[in-house]
Amino acid sequence: LSSRFNWSELTPLGLWGRTLGLQTENSQFLLEGMPFRIFGGSMHYFRVPREYWEDRMLKMKACGLNTLTTYVPWNLHEKERGKFDFSQNLDLEAFLSLAAKNGLWVILRPGPYICSEWDLGGLPSWLLQDPEMQLRTTYKGFTEAVDAYFDHLMRVVVPLQARGPIIAVQVENEYGSYAKDPNYMTYVKMALLKRGIVELLMTSDNKNGLSFGLVEGALATVNFQKLEPGLLKYLDTVQRDQPKMVMEYWTGWFDNWGGPHYVFDADEMVTTVASVLKTGASINLYMFHGGTNFGFMNGALEADEYKSDVTSYDYDAVLTEAGDYTSKFFKLRQLFSVIIGHPLPLPPMIESKASYGAILLHQYISLWDVLPSLLQPIKSEFPVNMENLHLNDSTGQSFGYVLYETVIFGGGQLHTRNHVRDRAQVFVNTVYVGELDYNTVELFIPEGQGFRQLKLLVENRGRVNYGLALNEQRKGLIGDVFLNKNPLRNFKIYSLEMKPAFMKSLQQVSGWSSVPDYFVGPAFFRGRLWIEQQPQDTFLKLQASPGWEKGVVFVNGQNLGRYWKIGPQETLYLPGPWLKKGDNEIVIFEERTAGRIIQSVDIPYLGRTQYVD
Repeated sequence: LSSRFNWSELTPLGLWGRTLGLQTENSQFLLEGMPFRIFGGSMHYFRVPREYWEDRMLKMKACGLNTLTTYVPWNLHEKERGKFDFSQNLDLEAFLSLAAKNGLWVILRPGPYICSEWDLGGLPSWLLQDPEMQLRTTYKGFTEAVDAYFDHLMRVVVPLQARGPIIAVQVENEYGSYAKDPNYMTYVKMALLKRGIVELLMTSDNKNGLSFGLVEGALATVNFQKLEPGLLKYLDTVQRDQPKMVMEYWTGWFDNWGGPHYVFDADEMVTTVASVLKTGASINLYMFHGGTNFGFMNGALEADEYKSDVTSYDYDAVLTEAGDYTSKFFKLRQLFSVIIGHPLPLPPMIESKASYGAILLHQYISLWDVLPSLLQPIKSEFPVNMENLHLNDSTGQSFGYVLYETVIFGGGQLHTRNHVRDRAQVFVNTVYVGELDYNTVELFIPEGQGFRQLKLLVENRGRVNYGLALNEQRKGLIGDVFLNKNPLRNFKIYSLEMKPAFMKSLQQVSGWSSVPDYFVGPAFFRGRLWIEQQPQDTFLKLQASPGWEKGVVFVNGQNLGRYWKIGPQETLYLPGPWLKKGDNEIVIFEERTAGRIIQSVDIPYLGRTQYVD
């Protein structure tokens, strides 16, 4: 590692208006004709509060990195078909310009599919309104939607190539692990080129998918955590005399509800990074800073069984979820400083965290009392999945919960035929009788007098983001549910997407009352957090309080994400910029049993740890 690599002159602002860009020649990268190596780190603007973007970039520079890598989430930029949003925390142009200002080059990964433990791999759920939809193929319904999205996205991106920080653009993402359409990668490549992308194109795959994810004219890169013997040389079998690049070196791993909090040994990580660099390869750390799956945006896995990802995307990365340093940061900084051979910038001071203590949730309102005043039901003879509900300018419902209500006479065996996605609480009138999910597909409904209301409150726990089941990610009730072998009919369907407008109107509704000593949900709870000084980051802990079981937390209208007593995650990250001096409003939607108090603490707890194998 003694060879020096000084790129201090090679900065976006220093090479403004460059003409050659990043090129490959004789197994090395050239940037504007000068030898260059990519020392990159992944950080996603949509997982980090905008107020902290620059802080995380300065920490990248202080670690010795020269390149920032980010995905672009289609399902946030086009939440409703034809309505595009590049504002506030989604201001991609501002994010990329900030990277340039701070001396970081950018590898942009615009998808359209991004995986990333993100709902449906970043694809908008409204694509699934089409029953014939074939995602990630040249199916006309898919490519027409991609074309319309790229028309808008590339207007933001294209000017930030020669006159900005973008030096490479990735064509799709790990397509070799999907590979359903041999023409698809060429389509995506041409969609980029036709709209003005001129920088170096790359693909990104794990070893098994590498040969199936190639496209002519794009540099193949590889993703891994453990460096198997011969893995980097394997790249030579698919492309000759090209520089070697690890697009995703996995610095940690993600967590699922009900599992452990995964960690990856810092020394093993640094040893592997050093081995990669010794070969002369370039590397990107996935993740440098993971951030948070705020709101309902987490993805899920479906291998042997469905497992949804937790709210935190800490990833045991180089920086923590809240942007603090880990031992990985200092070990990597030491490694990169030796290779670079000139002093690195000093690491920025870390922000102190606040412990605001106990917060009393003093009022509640039952979901059943909210429905008549705030939500108009959709009436349907048959159950309708959330994506196909006539809502949001016919875009359907993307996230949250759906309540299906119908009338039954008598009791008996309720059977879902595995049509619940992903989890349903079942009520007769307003009395809880049980839950249905992938593992529990039938439930006994007690006998009763006369006609009664059967209610199924169905949660979308997150769409699968990786694997071959993407086309099957419709949520809610995706087919008939049976009582004594008879399909249920004539539903009232309530959409509970919990968007900001709904949360605002919830505050005005009458019927809030004092929380009793014991209460069974589903219900909304509210309380206040009073802050005297400048607000700081904190973590909300619900699991330690008696009662709280499963739900969602909102602070000043911002959806922090889900909590669930099964863990591993026990604290939700609350960024300081989302708080204000004085009164802060906290609303909790609790599905089942509620407590009275939550705790604001200054240390996160992400659960019982287990080392990645």
